[in-house]
Amino acid sequence: MELKIIDANGASSATLSAADTLFGRDYNEALVHQIVVAYQANGRLGTRKQLGRSEVSKSKKKPWRQKGTGRARAGKASSPLWRGGGRIFASTPDENFEQKINRKMYRAGMASILSQLAREDRLKVVDDFSIEAPKTRLLAQKVKSMGLEQVLVITDEVDENLWLSSRNLTNVLILGVHQADPVSLVHYDNVLMTRKAVSKIEEMWA
Repeated sequence: MELKIIDANGASSATLSAADTLFGRDYNEALVHQIVVAYQANGRLGTRKQLGRSEVSKSKKKPWRQKGTGRARAGKASSPLWRGGGRIFASTPDENFEQKINRKMYRAGMASILSQLAREDRLKVVDDFSIEAPKTRLLAQKVKSMGLEQVLVITDEVDENLWLSSRNLTNVLILGVHQADPVSLVHYDNVLMTRKAVSKIEEMWA
């Protein structure tokens, strides 16, 4: 697979030959959906707390006698069937949302995403991506000069100047090779990778 290499002005200067196993796979929509959902679920925290029938503040006394009233039998006011009663399956802070994804499936899903980005000309390569000082304005100007608006930049190592400069930019995200995730790859309109990052990703997943 040939990846387009662009210069500082966004013009195509050359092409980079990349592994077909990583950048030339067929698009598997079901697999991509599965790894995206699993990644989001595995990052989810249990922040909800509901009261069960043993935790609600209700009287433990039997509301009325068992027989002879004509009404349905009732044991406690804390019953989930009653208003103000506890929840049947109450949410707890230690709730586990984890979904297991096999390593081969994850690699195949990431390769499928990268291949589709390359086919749609949304994946571009640059020889080097850096700025002189940690200033948001410099990074915004650099991205704009390349003709990119919403972009995910993947470098072989996260430069401190890039990381500090990108924190206030909602349309730019800087990630290292080991931090690349399926949600970010799917979310951004364009993906810009350095030449060294492409080599590292091929070593990791190809």
